[in-house]
Amino acid sequence: MANHKSAAKRARQTVRKTAVNNARKSTVKTVEKSLVKAIQAKDIKALPELLKKFTAQVMKAAKSGVIKKETASRKISRLSTRVSATK
Repeated sequence: MANHKSAAKRARQTVRKTAVNNARKSTVKTVEKSLVKAIQAKDIKALPELLKKFTAQVMKAAKSGVIKKETASRKISRLSTRVSATK
């Protein structure tokens, strides 16, 4: 337990930020899974919209530091290539 007022505040902030970061990571994973399922199902009509949504979520997570920018770029690149190959 925190012994100082400022340490207690930092602990509260950490709890809130951890919850936000976990939610953002979970959203990225969910969108990624839906995109991969659409690729496997060859759902050509849904792919552009899902890729756009995935890119937005991943870049949002990278911008806030939840995932590294290089990781975000790699994920986007690999899934974009898979989407292009599906068409």
